[in-house]
Amino acid sequence: MKLVFIYFAAVNLLGILVVCLDKWRAQHNRWRIRERTLFLCSVLGGTPGVYLSMRICRHKTLHKRFMWGLPLIFAVQLALAGVGAYYWYTRYGFPIR
Repeated sequence: MKLVFIYFAAVNLLGILVVCLDKWRAQHNRWRIRERTLFLCSVLGGTPGVYLSMRICRHKTLHKRFMWGLPLIFAVQLALAGVGAYYWYTRYGFPIR
């Protein structure tokens, strides 16, 4: 279980760094990071980090694809986690450790 938390912390940190780096590159007229890379960080579990850093840096907040897509991805991830927790509980009958 400890590895799961380390994984999600690392993916969220990566998402924060990618968004901040893309914002910096946009301000300095450099090559940009692809939007699919930002979405990939989100799909891999970094949705909270990507979304919060987007709001804090004010980056890509006018893109409907991000402002609707990231909360949708997060809702799907929460639903999948809920289904997984329900399955685990009904199969093994005790909390995940």
